[in-house]
Amino acid sequence: MFIQTETTPNPATLKFLPGQTVLDAGTADFPSAEAGQKSPLAKRLFDIPGVSGVFFGSDFVTVTKDDATDWDHAKPAILGAIMEHFQSGAPVIEGEGSSGHAEHTGDAEDGAIVTQIKELLDTRVRPAVAQDGGDITFHGFDRGVVYLHMQGACAGCPSSTLTLKMGIENLLRHYIPEVTEVRPVAS
Repeated sequence: MFIQTETTPNPATLKFLPGQTVLDAGTADFPSAEAGQKSPLAKRLFDIPGVSGVFFGSDFVTVTKDDATDWDHAKPAILGAIMEHFQSGAPVIEGEGSSGHAEHTGDAEDGAIVTQIKELLDTRVRPAVAQDGGDITFHGFDRGVVYLHMQGACAGCPSSTLTLKMGIENLLRHYIPEVTEVRPVAS
């Protein structure tokens, strides 16, 4: 098994591509070891000293380290853990997963706007941030403000505010005049 590694805009996060499917659908974010208990792969990765976050996409795993850990020390252990997991045949996540995020969609008349927002996020934004090892999910729309949750490499990335304000906010405001602002939602 050959696992490719890519850097992300977040210097504390690396993207690992095992060359096979990680999740059949959606994404899974584990910002702490406690959150990763339902995933045998996340548990294995959190056992490595310095690992502070794990995120799964369709064909990648992103791992975030703490500031005290050097990638030269953590990367070989992470590669080994990912390889051992996929060779073991164990599931990536046990049982059903859910994001646990409630959506607030405002009034019923906002429904068409929310549909447009989600469509733009799915077609224009999410593929781009997935290339960087992260994901951005819709959390809600209320009085012109779109609430988004940043995951994986996007969470805590130094350029995440710029991505939200200059990229996503401008895109949504261009196509949907009712959108006035985009704000991040903490996990």
